[in-house]
Amino acid sequence: MSKKTPNNSSKKKGNVLGRWLSRWFRGGSNQLAEELEKSAAGMDKEELVSPGKQVLRNFLERKLAVGALCLLVIMFLTMIIGPMFMPTYSDSYTEITQKSVPPTMSMMKVPKELAKDIKMIDGFGSFTVGLSNAGKVYIWGATQIGTTGIDIADIPQEVKDAKITMIAAGIDHIVAISEEGKIYCWGNNRLGQFGTAEETLAAGGQLNPNIAYMPEELATEGVDPSHIKKFTCGYQCTAILMDDGTLYLWGNKLTYGNMDVFLNAAGLKDIDFTLNYVVGLNMKRDSVYTGTRGLYDVAKDNVSGPTQKTKDFLNGRTITSLTASSSSVCLLLSDGTLGFVGDFATNAIPVPALVNGEKFVQVVGGSYHYTGLTDQGRVYSWGSNTQGQTDVPSEATGVSRLFSGSFQSYGVDENNSLQAKWGLKGYLFGTEVHGADIFQRIINGGKMTMTIGAVAVIISAIIGMIVGCLSGYFGGKVDILLMRVAEIFTAIPFLPFAMILSSIMGRMNLSENMRIFIIMCILGVLTWPGLAKLVRGQVLVARESEYVMAAKSMGVKEWRIAFKHILPNVMSVILVSLMLDFGTCMLTESTLSYLGFGVAYPRPTWGNMLNGANNATIINAYWWQWLFTAMFLAVTTICINIVGDALRDVMDPRSSVDK
Repeated sequence: MSKKTPNNSSKKKGNVLGRWLSRWFRGGSNQLAEELEKSAAGMDKEELVSPGKQVLRNFLERKLAVGALCLLVIMFLTMIIGPMFMPTYSDSYTEITQKSVPPTMSMMKVPKELAKDIKMIDGFGSFTVGLSNAGKVYIWGATQIGTTGIDIADIPQEVKDAKITMIAAGIDHIVAISEEGKIYCWGNNRLGQFGTAEETLAAGGQLNPNIAYMPEELATEGVDPSHIKKFTCGYQCTAILMDDGTLYLWGNKLTYGNMDVFLNAAGLKDIDFTLNYVVGLNMKRDSVYTGTRGLYDVAKDNVSGPTQKTKDFLNGRTITSLTASSSSVCLLLSDGTLGFVGDFATNAIPVPALVNGEKFVQVVGGSYHYTGLTDQGRVYSWGSNTQGQTDVPSEATGVSRLFSGSFQSYGVDENNSLQAKWGLKGYLFGTEVHGADIFQRIINGGKMTMTIGAVAVIISAIIGMIVGCLSGYFGGKVDILLMRVAEIFTAIPFLPFAMILSSIMGRMNLSENMRIFIIMCILGVLTWPGLAKLVRGQVLVARESEYVMAAKSMGVKEWRIAFKHILPNVMSVILVSLMLDFGTCMLTESTLSYLGFGVAYPRPTWGNMLNGANNATIINAYWWQWLFTAMFLAVTTICINIVGDALRDVMDPRSSVDK
């Protein structure tokens, strides 16, 4: 049987019966005295709760406001502390090989099947291609090619059916060679990445003078893989160097200013691509051939070392091989040492010093870094470390071969198994049109947006409290004058006026820091009237209070009464207003930057980040470039408004505690 729950009437009868029995045995006067004592103790307890504690208690009862406050604190801490734990950040950082990469953390996720049987790994952009000894092709990373609708990971069926022996990746295409010598290409071919001139004409197209088309004999006869000395891809180009010095080169000539020179070159010993030039090793192995006089005439033994004429630098040594990054070339010399030509960043990590007798036997290059393997099995990385690509892990031991992606390095042991990998894992929020990490820009941009909003609120608060307090306390002509001034500022159309001032500043020779400071001042100076009127109303009521009359009778100075006695008593209302104004100032700065009248690119704010994504192509195809920024801005301002509204409710003495 179910157990019945006693109803309220039975409970009341029980309480009445208990009190009646207590009075019968203990006497009614004794029980009444105890009840009065308990009641008095309860009243004393309520009186001991300070207004601040009561406000806090009422605020904590509002779960939505508490959640908004916690989220807001997390956002603030992330913007302030976050940059300390992120890779080195630069406002002007751009990387053409990583532009418009969608959110992904798969750039080093080597497929498990390939990791046990690696023959080759190659990468130039946002994706990497691998080849197993069984001739199977694997692709990982961000594989969508812009707005072309092409997914480079869609390997053609004929490639899957063939046994591939060599493979290379460009920025938007892949070229593979089978063991029979047949060449397979897939990806984007809009700018001559693959396809012969005859195929273009047969398809009804016209020949483009800026394209070096794939040689017809390669498409029809193929190439002997056993006689290939170097096979590599550049930005939108491909090169095959045979062991007899014959060079096959095709692709977009606009990407490499000296490509025409190499189309007729012969007798090269090595070849590679920087971001803007084709570089080759001459027959004598004593100079880097570019076809551009004076480009690489000097060399150095370290990325930070002094330069000297290449032939003087070699001092009888010869160049065994060359490996190119985006802006430099690493030379592996005949004695196992290294030489460099080209440009390095000022903060580039130099080559580590080797122990006595140790020599380099292999060097591979990424976009801005190199990784070398010595004859004693040690692995070293140097160059730029913006994405952790020079942080060689401790497990990089027992490595017999090295491979490199754009910002990654891979070490393979003698059993063809992946031993270690390090570098760029991916982008949590993707990249923007210039290749910068959106997550890093959101964090640094949020700090700027919040700083501008906070400083503007401080300026507005100082002006508003002074004007409102003076106007409300003294009244009369002072009140009339100050309120008319406030009405003049209120009548100014804020956004157009701020845009005009920002436009005028844009024509002036001002530093970016000065421009930002002026924007803060504009926001603060134009937003104080609302706070001034609020303070004036509160002071008008407070100046009639008894403590004000007592202060006057004691001879306290007027300004001291206004600012030392009245203003602190209305501070709770002011704090609520400032909290709400903070969110408004953040939105205003973002609006100005979004319209192009605020903080200018490349320094990030949430507003100008949205400004950079305000076209139909980005909105439709590159959703991550605006979505995450908009979410951060929306969540922050909504949380500020929720907390501000909650504070206004709990500080209002007319609101009930249970509201």
